[in-house]
Amino acid sequence: MIRDLTDTTTAAVSKTLVRLRNDVGAMALGRVLTLIVVVDDSDASEAIDIATHASRQHPCRIIVLISGERRGRSRLDAQIRLGGDAGASEIVVLRLYGPLAKHGPSVVVPLLLPDSPIVAWWPGEAPDDVGNDPIGTMAQRRITDAAQHRSSRVVLKKRAQTYRPGDTDLSWTRITHWRGLLAAALDQPPYETVTGAVVSGAPDSPSTDLLAAWLAQRLKVPVQRVATPRGSGISAVRLERKGGPIDLVRPGDVVATLSQPGQPDRRITLPRREAKEILADELRRLDPDDTYEQALVLGIEKLTPVRFSAEQAARAGKAPNPDQSRRLAARLRRVDSAKEAMAMVTAPPAPDTAKTAQVRSATRRKLAGEPTPREETKAAEKEPKSKRTTPTKKASS
Repeated sequence: MIRDLTDTTTAAVSKTLVRLRNDVGAMALGRVLTLIVVVDDSDASEAIDIATHASRQHPCRIIVLISGERRGRSRLDAQIRLGGDAGASEIVVLRLYGPLAKHGPSVVVPLLLPDSPIVAWWPGEAPDDVGNDPIGTMAQRRITDAAQHRSSRVVLKKRAQTYRPGDTDLSWTRITHWRGLLAAALDQPPYETVTGAVVSGAPDSPSTDLLAAWLAQRLKVPVQRVATPRGSGISAVRLERKGGPIDLVRPGDVVATLSQPGQPDRRITLPRREAKEILADELRRLDPDDTYEQALVLGIEKLTPVRFSAEQAARAGKAPNPDQSRRLAARLRRVDSAKEAMAMVTAPPAPDTAKTAQVRSATRRKLAGEPTPREETKAAEKEPKSKRTTPTKKASS
């Protein structure tokens, strides 16, 4: 259900919202937070779709604040979405015109859910100091996206200077899987100390900077940043150790390879994460992210300017070679496909009226090279009757 209100007031919006909620049967008590989305009119539609998708995991009231033309008289146009048009949320879109465009917080306050956390999200360019922004001051969590700015490295330095507990950035959320894979690799033998690291990524990728800053802060080692073509995101990470490096390389957009001494090479699914997924991840926690704070405030300042390209570093043996990793991923894919095909060919047939335990027993015997009960029965039927052993009859007493 969608209801448009033109040239209205916040009181009228609130009353209409209550009336429509009663009509469709939605319960305000099911909302766990209020999500305020501050966005330009040109990006509003995409931002609403992303927030709606995230609200399916975290039911909330979404208030979309759009500042329109500031010339002319003050006017408030609103749109309310409930039911199937809003997913698991209540969406209130507010368009402010004239002098009213400067007073967004005053318009938002009457529509906040009582006694619930407030999260502010800037899908596009955000203020330099979101903690002191009028919308940011009323929120427990403030979500920005440094990738939407032209100079992401400058933006990250400003975020570090103005950081306040509760700040976070979607560029940090994008590297969650990278951090998990690297941490898991270090938890496997041989347990050797990391002496250095190299991170390959695009110069316009703030996620690459944050990943390098996280490694520098957590491992206390020098981290070298090498450049890949713009728009390529993170391509590879190498962790140097005495016994040999750990290489996590993603030559494309989906599949990565993990290589380390003493372990077989592995092919890992590591796709680029969509905004819908990472926003839902950020809405899972409402407490300050201490790890992000350390990487941003303490790690960014440790990064040195990019002096080499990924190709130059690969030729010098300081970084993984993307072409070799691409060939490795293709070889591992062929090996996995061959194993799957062989498993399908050699799988033992299930008995006609088999139970789960019987199937498992037959499978174990087949893999061990032993005949299954069904095969033993067929072999016995093929033997001549003269060779079959018959049980000896007991003498009658």
